[in-house]
This record gives sequence, C-alpha cells and structure tokens, in this order.
Amino acid sequence: MLSLTKMLIGDNYSGDKLRYTVNAFSQTDGVAEGRGPVVAWNYTRTCNLHCRHCYSRSENRLYENELNTEEALRLIDDLADFHVPALLFSGGEPLCREDFPVLAGHAIKRGIRVTLSTNGTLITPELAECIRSLGISYVGISLDGMPETNDRFRGMPGAYERALNGVRNCRRIGQRVGFRFTLNRNNVDDVPGILDILEREDVDRICFYHLVYSGRGSTMQKEDLSPQQTRDVLDLIIDRTLDFHRRGLKKEVLMVDNHADGPYLCLKFRESDPERCAAIYRLLRRNGGNRSGMAFANIDAEGNVHPDQFTQQHTLGNVRERPFSEIWTDRSIPLLAGLKDRQSLLPETCRNCSWLSVCNGNFRSRAEAVSGDFWGFDPACYLTEEERRLPVPVQL
Repeated sequence: MLSLTKMLIGDNYSGDKLRYTVNAFSQTDGVAEGRGPVVAWNYTRTCNLHCRHCYSRSENRLYENELNTEEALRLIDDLADFHVPALLFSGGEPLCREDFPVLAGHAIKRGIRVTLSTNGTLITPELAECIRSLGISYVGISLDGMPETNDRFRGMPGAYERALNGVRNCRRIGQRVGFRFTLNRNNVDDVPGILDILEREDVDRICFYHLVYSGRGSTMQKEDLSPQQTRDVLDLIIDRTLDFHRRGLKKEVLMVDNHADGPYLCLKFRESDPERCAAIYRLLRRNGGNRSGMAFANIDAEGNVHPDQFTQQHTLGNVRERPFSEIWTDRSIPLLAGLKDRQSLLPETCRNCSWLSVCNGNFRSRAEAVSGDFWGFDPACYLTEEERRLPVPVQL
C-alpha cells in the first residue's frame, strides 16, 4: 500500500506508522520488532453482491464450516497475544454476519485497531451508529465507477446509490470512511468522476487498487490496464492529489497492489525534484515493497491461513488446528519460508532490477496466474528495461 499523500506532501495518517517504520523492511514476521502482521480476515464468504473481480468467489448464500463466534473470539485472542496491530474485517460482505459487533468489539477491547472493508450497501443509519460506537477506526466502501459502471461490475442494479448512501450515513455521524476503487479497462475513464465525488461528498480517503488475477478476477486478465494506461492513470491521480493539497483539501490517496508504483513515482521526480525523489525512495526503502507472508497475512472464513487475500490457493495452516501465531512463524512451511526470504527465488528480471529492495518482487499471485510459476515475473510490473537498470537515487 503506497500513500501518495505521504510521498508527495508529507502528511501523516494513522496507517503510516505501520508502513514506514524504520527498519520495517527487515522484519519477517510482522510490521515491526515484537509486533505481528496486519491481518485481513475474510470472516464470512456470504455476500449480497456478485462482483466480477471477487477473489473469494462469494455468492449470496450461506457457507458451511465458517468459524463460529466462539472460535472467532479465540482467534482474536491469539492475534492480540501475538501483538497483531490491525485487523481488517472483510468478506464476502462482513456485515452479513450478525456477530460482527461482538467480534469487532472484542478485538478493539484487546487493543487491535479494527477496520472494515465493505460494499456499503447494508450500512443503514442505525448500523453506521453501531460501527461508530464500537470504535471502528476506518470503513472502506467499494465504488468501482460511476453508477452504470459500478452496478455492472458489482452485479446489482442500484448498488452505486446504496453504497453512496452507506458512505453518507457514516459521514453524517463522524465515522471515518473512504472509497475503494479497483482499476481495470472497464472503469479507468471513471477515475476523474470518482475523484470529483470524493470532493463533493467530503470524503477524506480513497484507495486505488490494481487488479489481481485471483478468484473471479482471474478471468479478467485481458481487462487489466496496459502499462501505458497504468502510467496515465497514475499521473492523473498524482496531479489530482497535488491539486487537493494546493486547494487546502486534506485527502489521503493511496495506491494498492502494484509495487511498481513506488519506483515509478520516484522516477517521476528524478530530474524535476531530486530531493523529493530521494525522500520518496527513503520511505519506499523503509517499507520494503510486497510483504505478503511477512507483515501482511490473510485468514479466510474457515480459519485457513494464507500469505495474503489474493493467494488463497495456497494454505499455510488452519487456526482450528494450530494458533495463528505458530503457523506464521513456522519456517518449516516451504512457501512461507520462501516468502520471508524470497529474493533469490525471484526471476532474473527481478533479481537484476535496481528497485528490488523497494518492490520485493510484487505480487506472487499474479505471476502464478499467468505463468503457473509462483516465483515467476509479475506481468503487472510496467517499468521498462531501462528504468529497471537506473541506479537508485540515494545510498542508505
């Protein structure tokens, strides 16, 4: 997760201390020494929508074998004892489970920062008040385009309006809320409109996600952005981020799921603003790029542990059988051990790249989806051969 706001402007937000802690890049079991990883928990697979890019292939039905409330509470206790700093409730649609307030409230009481990833369509004024009263630090609501685009992408007429109403219900009572937008060829032209809505609705955060070829999203490989489209939309988002700042609008803008964005941003300022370029590089180096299997983990609805939410085809263990903390630190699991020390396993293109220390090979799930090789080259890397050979801007 790359904070354009942090890189371009220097503003500080709550998540920055997890992403840019000094020497975080050297930690293999969590975000910092003595702390566990950020955990995305797909704690139910049930969903009221049918999104084209859904990595969990969720449908509007009940699924058997999901962790029950008692099992989920035990899991939260283990995460707290392992000093997990943040827990993201996701799905499916997490608000489909009635015990969400019980579980989220327990995690918060145990000292874990809780965030919520939702399609927003179920957030009534009453539920928004419940979320706020629990102490949920942030609610991310998915909008994948303007009304027609979003509804087609999410498989429900009216999903856009219902999601926007969820945003408004949160805003009305002071609950921090933001947009989540997954970039692809079908909606890239809607990015300016979404940024206009961000301003019009007085929403202060947006995350732009690059498409990952996982679950139903694996059928969308040909709908991913081309390298030039990726550069063009990132340039647009950068310009709009700077424009927000110039006009005194405090907006947190983040790019997610493509670690080539970091080098590209650094290179963008290489000639025009060398000091900014060097400052960006230092932040990128602190972060260390892709941290799946290291500082980021995923647990699915049945308690299976995965390196990240897009790599659910690989299971490291199950929390019904072993505590998460034991699974996450077990170097006898070959794939997990590889992720914690991966650079020698990556393809030659990555090993010879000047930016490997700030990218860490990008997403393994995309590489595997295209080539069948988990340690192969991530095809979403849009850096040119020349850019990969350029020296980094500062020696640390």
